Amino acid sequence: MNKVIISLNDVKRYYLVGEYVVKALDGVTVDINEGDFLAIMGPSGSGKSTMMNLIGCLDTPTSGIIEINGDKTSGMKEKQLAHLRSKNIGFVFQQFNLLGKISALENVMTPLLYARVSPSERKERAIEALERVGLADRMKHKPTELSGGQKQRVAIARSLVNNPSIILADEPTGALDSKTGFQIMELFEQLNLEGRTIVVVTHDKEIGNSCHRQIRIRDGKVEG
Repeated sequence: MNKVIISLNDVKRYYLVGEYVVKALDGVTVDINEGDFLAIMGPSGSGKSTMMNLIGCLDTPTSGIIEINGDKTSGMKEKQLAHLRSKNIGFVFQQFNLLGKISALENVMTPLLYARVSPSERKERAIEALERVGLADRMKHKPTELSGGQKQRVAIARSLVNNPSIILADEPTGALDSKTGFQIMELFEQLNLEGRTIVVVTHDKEIGNSCHRQIRIRDGKVEG
């Protein structure tokens, strides 16, 4: 039986907008197993990005219980959540979120700076991560000198550099053409085969169908 690595139990996330309560997530219960390659799918405003932010400990639920690798996030202070994130989770975003004035290598090294890794080990691990995503020949290039697909590969390398067990990708192909998007999904497939749990948030059915499992969300609830 597969180990549950991410668990949401009756999770709600409500926002007050003026006089109105927006139910971004409204009682979601989901288990994600170790080694899953999962798509969280739904139209804009369905709650899928809210769900990813909660899984990634970037936000906290209004109510309900979230567990990451057996650790309950409710009641954790920001420093504890940051430690949980850095130990378990790598993030990939639609707009890459790279620092424009530094090289690909330096971008990938950045998370290790916050983890207080020595300079020599930072460089060694960043080089390994860039080689892993096929960018050994682009390490010294700045983001402005890279294509969209190469930028996303740098972002994926950055997400891998702390060797997380979970990769969360929010619309990772949204800024790419379809061919490049599927190349990125093939890279996620390879990372999943190595044992990492991959969670992709997408509204694109083709991208969602290339994952091994799908969860569909509408109006803050899981469908089906």
